[in-house]
Amino acid sequence: MKTSKFFAAVIVLLLTVGAVSAQTKMVGGAAMYPNKNIIENAVNSKDHTTLVAAVKAAGLVETLEGKGPFTVFAPTNEAFDKLPKGTVETLLKPENKKMLQGVLTYHVVAGKWSAADVMSAIKKGKGTAEVTTVQGGKLWFMMDGKDVWIKDEKGGKAKVTIADVNQSNGVIHVIDTVLMHK
Repeated sequence: MKTSKFFAAVIVLLLTVGAVSAQTKMVGGAAMYPNKNIIENAVNSKDHTTLVAAVKAAGLVETLEGKGPFTVFAPTNEAFDKLPKGTVETLLKPENKKMLQGVLTYHVVAGKWSAADVMSAIKKGKGTAEVTTVQGGKLWFMMDGKDVWIKDEKGGKAKVTIADVNQSNGVIHVIDTVLMHK
């Protein structure tokens, strides 16, 4: 009897580990665990060191560690490198904290928007879906072939390069360009 309980416990453990690892994605050379929050995962991604530094400088760590749920469109370091020279350094200055907060919260939408939710909204919108960001601005989702793109208020476009990186308090979609609001 004890042996059967042991094997049952082992099977439950293996199924649980299998379910978690099936949802775990690799981003920036690090595993992103669905049982950790956005900040706990993001700090491990080598592709998001600029974003993490910006979140810290903007004082948004506690917010993104909060209950959520949040959908974060996370620009990579290469996305930040596309900005005009000196932009990141200027935004990271303490006197520009409000401006930095605006840029970062423009990359966040309330709720958990999976890739399937985004694609469903695009289909329902006959090719485009409009959402309001935490910053208060608008973003537009669209498809180009199998790729999901996000258009910002200045006409810039970012491609979702890694979708559905699930977190305990939402989801991250990695993007290749920094989104800019008006």
